[in-house]
Amino acid sequence: MVRILLGVVLGIILVPLVVMGWLKFGHPPVAVTDSQLPFERQIVGVPMHARIDSEMVKTPPIQPDEATLVAGAQIYSEQCAACHGLKGKPASFAGHMFPRAPSLMEKHRNGNGVGVSNDPPGESYWKVANGIRLTGMPAYNKILSETQMWQVTLLLANADKPMPPAALAFLTPAPPAAAPAPAAVAKKK
Repeated sequence: MVRILLGVVLGIILVPLVVMGWLKFGHPPVAVTDSQLPFERQIVGVPMHARIDSEMVKTPPIQPDEATLVAGAQIYSEQCAACHGLKGKPASFAGHMFPRAPSLMEKHRNGNGVGVSNDPPGESYWKVANGIRLTGMPAYNKILSETQMWQVTLLLANADKPMPPAALAFLTPAPPAAAPAPAAVAKKK
């Protein structure tokens, strides 16, 4: 009985010391290019989804009408597109983040939905408002108003549906400016 008790006590002390030693002197994966820790997605994802499910608003307080979608598109282009991209133009550094920033304006590889359009709007709103630790996703609840966060959320929830032309103007990258003609450059000299 004493040996079992001694083994339990040593285990309680020794295991945390080994883990702390590995974290301090080992080479845990901390770079974006490192491989994931075993069960990393489950360790982070399970509590995150449990919290979102318990706190998310089930019914949006505004409707996804044209004005809402246009306002959401403007907010998206100003606040979100740098990481999540525009229609036909993914963010250049999104794939070099860990976890990778999802492209929210592109169809899924399986063709089912666009971005987070398959998620409940309340889930996306929670992520916009609260952010997600260690992902680069900031909390916008001190930056945007509640209405603005719902506008961008409803835009994302409806990204798989036809958009008003005014919204598309914000979501579609501008064509590159044409280079000046050689004659015009020569005259300036």
